[in-house]
Amino acid sequence: MNKIKKGDEVIILSGKSKGMRGKILSVVAEGTRVTVEGANLIKKCIKPNPNTNTQGGIIEREAPLNISNVAIYNPITKKADRVALKILDDGKKVRCFKSNGEQIEV
Repeated sequence: MNKIKKGDEVIILSGKSKGMRGKILSVVAEGTRVTVEGANLIKKCIKPNPNTNTQGGIIEREAPLNISNVAIYNPITKKADRVALKILDDGKKVRCFKSNGEQIEV
């Protein structure tokens, strides 16, 4: 079970977007890289393609970050936190915050 999933709110710990908060858009490359909404923006040159009616130009998009450079955001403590896996009595695995043990809702 991955500790960070698509849709989680995270804080970026290092890089040019350090300190930003955003939602995870995708988990890429077998769970080693994540794309965060509005963070690590790059400019990409696009060629026009008349067959698909795409206009050329320079667009800004999010580039993937290493998963070690993000930490999940804990809304109770309003800080970055680590994730623990807890097994419930019925045998189901759930994700919890390490600092206060609260269960993470997705």
